[in-house]
Order: sequence, then C-alpha cells, then structure tokens
Amino acid sequence: MSNAILKLMEPGSIAVIGASTDPKKTAGRPIAYLQKHHFKGKIYPVNPRVEEIAGLKCYPDIESLPETPDVAIIMVGTDKALSAVQALAKLGTPAAIVLTSGFAEHGPEGLQKQEELIAAAGKMRILGPNTIGMVNVTDDIPLSPSSALEMDEFPKGGVSVISQSGGILGSLLSRAAASGLGLSKLVSTSNEADLGMADFVDYLIEDMSTKVIVLYIESIRHPEKFRAAALRAKQAGKPIVVYKVGKSEAGIKAAISHTGALAGTDKMYDALFQQTGIIRANKFSDFLDIPAALSSGRVLKGKRVAILTSTGGAGTLVADSLGEWGFETPAPDEITAARLRALQPGDQAVLDRNPIDVTLAGLQPDLLRGAISALLDSPTYDALILILGSSSLSMPDLMADAVRNCMKSSDKPVIAYVSPHAPIAGALMTKLGVPAFSQPESCSVALSSMLHASGLRGGITETGSVANIPAGLDLASLHGSLNEFQAKNLFSAFGIPGVREVVIEAANPNLESTNGLGDKCVVKILSSAITHKTEVGGVALNVAIADIPSKLIAMAIEVKQKSGSTVEEFLIQEMASGGMEFMVGMHRDPLGIAILVGMGGITAELFKDTNMRLLSPGKALSEAEVLEMLKDLKTWPLLNGYRGGAQYDINALVKAIVQFSKMVAALDNRLVECEINPIFVFPAGHGVKAADGIAVFN
Repeated sequence: MSNAILKLMEPGSIAVIGASTDPKKTAGRPIAYLQKHHFKGKIYPVNPRVEEIAGLKCYPDIESLPETPDVAIIMVGTDKALSAVQALAKLGTPAAIVLTSGFAEHGPEGLQKQEELIAAAGKMRILGPNTIGMVNVTDDIPLSPSSALEMDEFPKGGVSVISQSGGILGSLLSRAAASGLGLSKLVSTSNEADLGMADFVDYLIEDMSTKVIVLYIESIRHPEKFRAAALRAKQAGKPIVVYKVGKSEAGIKAAISHTGALAGTDKMYDALFQQTGIIRANKFSDFLDIPAALSSGRVLKGKRVAILTSTGGAGTLVADSLGEWGFETPAPDEITAARLRALQPGDQAVLDRNPIDVTLAGLQPDLLRGAISALLDSPTYDALILILGSSSLSMPDLMADAVRNCMKSSDKPVIAYVSPHAPIAGALMTKLGVPAFSQPESCSVALSSMLHASGLRGGITETGSVANIPAGLDLASLHGSLNEFQAKNLFSAFGIPGVREVVIEAANPNLESTNGLGDKCVVKILSSAITHKTEVGGVALNVAIADIPSKLIAMAIEVKQKSGSTVEEFLIQEMASGGMEFMVGMHRDPLGIAILVGMGGITAELFKDTNMRLLSPGKALSEAEVLEMLKDLKTWPLLNGYRGGAQYDINALVKAIVQFSKMVAALDNRLVECEINPIFVFPAGHGVKAADGIAVFN
C-alpha cells in the first residue's frame, strides 16, 4: 500500500490552503465539517488575510506552517494552486487534494496547466484536480466541501465508493445515510491527473473496514492498471460493483468487419467487467441496492428462495421477479411445513406453500420468529425474503424485532422487500444486516449479485502464452487491406487451416487449376477494396465446374453495376458442407484489444450471439478462456450435441481461436482489423476451416 495514500486516507494533520472564515462558503466548509465530525488531528488554515478561522490559528503562507502536514486541501485559483503544490512538495507533504477547477476539463489550455501541476508536485501525490475531495467515514475524517456532510451522523459500514463525479459522490452519501447503508470510504477522483481509481482500489483491497468496493465510472483512463487492480480485488474476494455511464452506441463508427459492428465501446466495458469479476449495476437504483446486499457478508449457495409475507399480492410480485431471474421458489419440505402449521393452527394462513403467507392475523412477534427460524433451518432454501406490508408503517419495529435473534442461528442471506413507502422500517432492517428494497425487482438483482460474488475467487484466470511471429512470415509484405486469399495465407501461417482454393485471372481464366476442388464450387471476386462481397453480388455458391466461365462474366458485370469496380481476379473455393458457421474477430478500443467469437455467416449481425475477451498485452488467450467464451454463447448447445445431435469439433475450434489470438497479440499495433467469418466447424474429429476473412494493416 502506498504510504502517501495511507496518509491521504488517514491523516494526522491537515493544511487547508485558501480557507475562508465563512463556513457557508465552499472554502469555509472543509474546516467546518472537520470540526463538526470531530476530526482528532491537527488543522492548519492558510490565508494571508486573517489570523484565525473557527478558533484555529491561521497561517499567512505554506512556508509558515509549524510542521509538514500529512495532507493539504487546495482551494485557491488555478495559478495559485500551481504555486501551492510546489510549496507543499518542497515541504515534503505526502499528498494534496486539489479542489480547484480549470484544468484538463477545460480543454488543451487546461490540460497544459494540469501537466504543469503534476510537474510541480514532484513526488507528492495529487487527488484531483477538480475534485470534491474524499471522506473517511470509518475514522470521521471528511476532506471535502460537499454539502452532503451537513448531516450530523453517517452510518458506518463496509461499503466504499470511488467516483469520477463529485456530485454523484454526495448523492450516494446522502442516499446511503437515508437507507441505513453503512459506508467506509468515499473518494472523488475527478480528473485523475495522478491518483486514479486503480490506486484507491488497491488501497481498499487491504482496508479491513471495506467489504464491498463501489465505482462510478465515466471512463477508464488507465485500462491495464485498472484491470490489474480489479483482478487483485477478485483474488482477495472483495466484490466490485460498477455503474458505468455512456452506454449509448450512438455516434460510434462501425468498422468494415462484422466484428466492428458487433463490438463497440460499451460492450468492451462489459467484457472487461466480466473477465475481472466486476458486477455491473445496470440501473442507478441498483447502485446502492447491490452493495447493500453484498455488504451483509452472507454467501448465497443456491437459487432456492423462501418468501415470507403477510400480503399475498406483494409475495406474488417478488415470486414473479425471482422466476424471471432464474431463481426457484419451491414449497416447504414436509418437516418445515409441519413446523409452520404448528405455529398458526386453523386455515386462515397459507404456511405450506411458497410464498408462505401468514396473513394479517399472523403478524405476531412469536409467530414471525418461529416462521423465520423454520425457513432458515430448512434444507430446502438457500435464502429468505421477508416482505414488510402496510403494518410496517404503524409498527416499523415488528419485523425487525422478529428477525434480530433469528439471524444469529443461520448464515443464509436474508433480505427484505418493503411493499408500502416505509423508509424508516427499511432503514431499520438494513442496519440489522437485512438489506431492504423498495422494488420487487431489486430483490432479484440483489440475490443475483450475491450469487455472482459467491464465486468471485473461482473462474478462469488469464493464463495465455506469450505470442510470437512465426518464422518465415514476411512482415514487410503486410500493409493496407489484404484480399481474402492473402488474409487466409496469413491465418495459415499462424496454424489456422482454410478451405482449398485457387486464384484465377478474369482476363485469362485457367480452369484447370480448379481440378480437385469438387464437382461444385464457390465463386468469389478477389478484391482488397470490397470486403462485403455478398452485398455487391460478388459471391456465388454451388457453381458447377462447367458453369464457372459464364458465372465469372455475369458476376463481373453485376459487381461493376453495384460498386463501380472492375474485377480483375476471382477466387474459386471448395464447397464446405456439414459444418456450423462461426466467426472470430478482433476489436481495438481505448480499453485494449478484444477477441470476439460467435455465430458466423451473413446472419452474424442479426443474431448477435457473441462473447468478447480482452487480451493482456503481448499474450494470447488460453484454451480454458476460449472454452469459457464458447460455453457462454446461446449456440453452445448446438456445438455440444443439442438433443442428441452430433457434437462438433470443439477442440479444433478452441485451438483455432487460440491461434487467432496469438496472431493478433503478436502483430499488435500493426493489425488494425481482422476477422474470419465464417470459420466452419465440422463434426468431432473433422476439424475447422476458415472460409472467408479480412485483415487490415497500418
């Protein structure tokens, strides 16, 4: 752990540069909040115009400070901020929080000033600039002017938040306090001129009070650093929950390959999150609901859920949502059903089916305690959902009192759905370690996230080999857009087999060269300029050998009409039959390079059954990683012998995709786009063959 970050998060002394005497102004709030929340260390205001602020001696400049502060909060103008950073660095201050704006967020001129700021900092670490600061809730250390700190007290707990937006940080702080969710650390990274998300994730992995790490992301500025930190969190078993803004694909220019259309920036983020074990919150309302569930520390071991309710309608809502998310709501086993019936003789309650409905007549503490204990003891259930009905408005403590003792006897997850608007009852449950939600769908999201987190330490690790250029490959000849024949020769050099084929000239077609390709062939135009040949009439299937001459003439005319291009060469291929069409491609993005696999052929963009995985720099995918990608496809059962059908050559497909990833990793920045579509996968033992492909070089 960085000593500077440790000092930043747990300072013993704080200098406030540009402090104001008015606690209502932004520059006056940090000291006011430090005192309000009983900061135990030393506070040094710096302002040349006054001698005292909030009962504290004020210093005219940084050089006059009585000691080197652990942390400085800088709230002066842009130019003065540069001088302040330089002076603090000279003193040896470990870290500074630069609240000042006017840097990279203001364009090229601001970026230049930001670079000057970092140069002035030297070895001193910088949070910001343009940040709202940070709050160490665990140790009562607010280093921020956020008005959210006006609250007298914040629930302390195991959820830590890192946000690239200062406003969102304040929003989450106030929302969490209102819902009863306990927080640990909150950091606004903003411009991330120096310290970024990955630095604080690393800190939180080792922070004993943090159980769940929550990230609000606008963009990941240092993908490899972030990825490494996320993988360390995964190995440590600390779940990361992310809300990523900017999901729209509008304005993204599609590449010439199918891969470009099927990938896209947001899908790259999905791929990164999936392979690093990160849980993505798809709605802002989930952004606190998921951490609330995970911070309970309880492990969900299966999908069987009991629902205990006093209102049938609410129980049905929850059950319907659980079913949509793949959870089961089985009826109680015989022993559990008998225990439940014994609690409430008569026929007014429905205690031997699920949802288990005690009705309004059953809202008695002893009965509720008995029912909760029976369901938690039952081997039929992996989790319990408690539904708080209208009684929670008049008796907010009723369910809380019933559940308080029962929780000690079981480690199964227990969550609550609050049917009426009863925030007091919900917050009370959350504080007890029973996350409470106001939407039935939130219960399903929460349990799904808990199931995901329970397998955090498992999964496939990144074990791919280092990629090298094959001996004999002439790199100098690889430039621009290769035609299909050249592209498949490249694939072959990396061990990916292709269909049998020959090139013939349009002006002087040598049909003898087609001998051995079979009775019927595929005829294609051969052009580096036209990649989507089907769209211009440049592909014909099942062409008899005798019909090739006439087909060449007709195809050349049609292509000329549709594209304006003159065809000079054709590609004659064997007809591949009896195989499934798949595709494998690469996609380049600011996050890195990804390998995409999925259903191929001309319907690839229609079905969009794909999966992506990012490459580590210079390394290929492993066979285990590729197999995991294939198993996540909807079409996996078809490959694996669906309903007694033939199993296809999965091993050969896996090896071909691994070789493709080796090629992409080895060629690195030289390769702009590359795709094999389709690659035919034949029945087990009969291998694969690349039937079409593109490759574009710098």
